[in-house]
Amino acid sequence: MLALFAVASSCSLKADNDRPIDFTQLPEVSKKFIRTHFNEQDVSFITMEQEVVSRSYDVYFKNGYKVEFDRKGEWEDVDCKQDTVPAAIVPKPIQDYVASKHPGFWIVKINRDRRDYEIDLNNGIEIKFDLKFNVIRYDD
Repeated sequence: MLALFAVASSCSLKADNDRPIDFTQLPEVSKKFIRTHFNEQDVSFITMEQEVVSRSYDVYFKNGYKVEFDRKGEWEDVDCKQDTVPAAIVPKPIQDYVASKHPGFWIVKINRDRRDYEIDLNNGIEIKFDLKFNVIRYDD
């Protein structure tokens, strides 16, 4: 029993198995997201990370943009470097907040999960919102 425990604890729970895949191998919801908000032809490469209990997808574009998708194909993170994140993916209350509190600046990165949204502005400010779009943290 002790030997089995030692072997099990020496194995990582994360497989770190990133492998390249084709656009056609993405979940349908991911393909639709890219076709709607980005140009499928501008995709440089795609990886799928297979972990013990889940998988995720990273799509890299020729211009340096990156979109991360969860196991269901829903976007989690969109990084447009210094360019504007497509407005259609940013919730309206976040758009309104940035327009009123940070006029002249734009969102270059957005991340969402089950608890919150986090955005990066082109001036380096990071703002975190709860799911009701209340500001919960500022970083610079």
